[in-house]
Amino acid sequence: MAPRFRADQVGSLLRPQELKNAFRDASQKKISDAALSEIKDRCIRDAIKMQEDAGLKSITDGEFRRGSWFFGFVQAVEGLTVKDSIFDFRDDHGGHATFQSAYVEGKLKRTQGITTDEFQFVRHNTRHTPKVTMPTPSLVHFFRLDQAADPKVYPRMEDFWTDLIAVYRAELVALGALGCSTVQLDEVPVAMLCDPKIREQVKSKGADPDTLLRIYIDAINQISATKPAGMTLAVHLCKGNYKGHWMAEGGYDAVAERLFNEADVDTFFLEYESPRAGGFEPLRHVPRNKNVVLGLVSSKTPDLEPLDALLRRLDEAGKYISLDQVGVSPQCGFASSVGGNPLSIDDERRKLSRVVELANAVWGACGNSPPSELSGIKPGGLGRIQ
Repeated sequence: MAPRFRADQVGSLLRPQELKNAFRDASQKKISDAALSEIKDRCIRDAIKMQEDAGLKSITDGEFRRGSWFFGFVQAVEGLTVKDSIFDFRDDHGGHATFQSAYVEGKLKRTQGITTDEFQFVRHNTRHTPKVTMPTPSLVHFFRLDQAADPKVYPRMEDFWTDLIAVYRAELVALGALGCSTVQLDEVPVAMLCDPKIREQVKSKGADPDTLLRIYIDAINQISATKPAGMTLAVHLCKGNYKGHWMAEGGYDAVAERLFNEADVDTFFLEYESPRAGGFEPLRHVPRNKNVVLGLVSSKTPDLEPLDALLRRLDEAGKYISLDQVGVSPQCGFASSVGGNPLSIDDERRKLSRVVELANAVWGACGNSPPSELSGIKPGGLGRIQ
């Protein structure tokens, strides 16, 4: 099955300085909430135009209304707050960065829309397809494991999962009623379970990595069961993305067979921008009725990947999966938090355009009407698949 869009993106975009300043000023009560909202709206319209100008057909609001990729979810769902994670971020130079993740302090309830307002604003400001992003349920559990919820609130974890999944199911139904056709769930914990060091750390906390994988896939499937007809559901496997830092490394071998075959979703966005991601061999487990979007372009560095090199990477991937099932994107968002990654908005624009250029070189016309059978890229060639 071909992906809906051959050229795609993960979601978050670099916040312009005006928006960063507005968040700061609002927190210091220097501007009103109404003024902050007006600045958000204007910056999102600019971000939509940038995506359209780059040639993308899958459009997000850049997650500009959120402090981070998951914090909007925490703020919207009753019963959630944040506490320190038991994991941290790393970089290529041995540096570390701590962060806070979700913590359950009360009964979990959806009392308002989580992404519905984001969707409606994008829909009213683009002629293309709005995409909504949300963290997966595993976010609320994995980063604190057995300390994820107040035991007085949830003495039985079965009740925790029941209430959490109900939040997602209600949001999916509401999005479907509004006409949303593309939803992406951002999955960090399952990607982290690819890393042998993380798996050992999980075991040291008294948990079993394979049991967690089963629980997290089951949670996704319970959500997917509510997916309205015509809605595409994707999962992005993210190994950490914070100011150029990352949380995990390693190929997808430890999770690929079960995840690709058992998770009831249409599309897997996979990070493949560096050697940390491992090889393409796990793609052999992707069934024919699903597809992958390969994150070949880095959102962590300003260096623009040469088109020839990207074509060779796709050629290598084609040894393990039919390229009829493949699309391309940046490996992650450009700004999982307000601070963003160490590159400029001009760098971001060039990288998004390069993704579209790559898709056009391989599948043509931004790849949205692909040929039914693809046989591979000619080594070093810039032409379309023949």
